[in-house]
Amino acid sequence: MNTYTLKLEPLFQLDSEKFYQFCRQNPDVKLERNAQGEIIIVSPTGGETGKRNFNLALKIGNWNEQAKLGVCFDSSTCFRLPNGAERSPDVSWVKQARWDELTPEEKTKFPPLAPDFVLELMSPSDRLKDTQEKIQEYSSNGVKLGWLINPKQRQVEIYRLGEEKEVLDNPPSLSGENVLPGFVLDLKIVW
Repeated sequence: MNTYTLKLEPLFQLDSEKFYQFCRQNPDVKLERNAQGEIIIVSPTGGETGKRNFNLALKIGNWNEQAKLGVCFDSSTCFRLPNGAERSPDVSWVKQARWDELTPEEKTKFPPLAPDFVLELMSPSDRLKDTQEKIQEYSSNGVKLGWLINPKQRQVEIYRLGEEKEVLDNPPSLSGENVLPGFVLDLKIVW
């Protein structure tokens, strides 16, 4: 998916509330905001990527339905990270206790927290460097486990809080480790 970045400063700045309102005024456009306040316009994905994203979210959702340990989110959910960025992972999950700490207003708007787990799925038009920077930003803001799945290269980058990333070539499956206990993702749905 192609992304376009709009640099607003020094003309004006959008704080979190104004960015939220800006997104509400433009519901047909998927928007993110980086820590520097730049607006990122994200184009829609194609059919194959959309199908894969859905299946990945479904697998994690089914696991969560059984485990009852947290809350799952799709790619339309934007989170306000501690560094001020507002980002939308392809799939994400938050531990129930952390979600329950939020006020009803915080849950309705862009939740002010970094998810416990994020997944980014590369689409054919994504730039690897941009996606790596995005998932590294999640990790730097407290995400405990992140997966960057690159179907074209049949490669997965695993980001763990406080650790160096791990790169796996053509793995058959991925473990949710201690973040998504008992979850195993069969990568046949991606490859």
